[in-house]
Amino acid sequence: MYKIGVIGEKDAVLGFIALGFSVFPAENSEQAAETLRKLAQDRYAVIYITEQTAAGIEQEIDKYRESRFPAVIPIPGIQGSLGIGMNGIRKCVEKAVGADILFRE
Repeated sequence: MYKIGVIGEKDAVLGFIALGFSVFPAENSEQAAETLRKLAQDRYAVIYITEQTAAGIEQEIDKYRESRFPAVIPIPGIQGSLGIGMNGIRKCVEKAVGADILFRE
């Protein structure tokens, strides 16, 4: 059975326990990257990661971008959104369609 995990700042991720998700507070980028690697090996299908945490480990997250599992999904933290999640959507749509059809400026 696959699992769902959440990585990020302690204050931002503790609420996910009520939803039944496994929660992994990370105090720094190294700890977050190590946790991401462990979860990917431990049959986690979905890993939510706060944008503030994701900003420090983008290269590690990119390793999983083309793989089927886990799906690494950035979510806003308690400081608000940094736009990392929307930027990821933009890149995926642009790659699939060949043009930026969602966020034209």
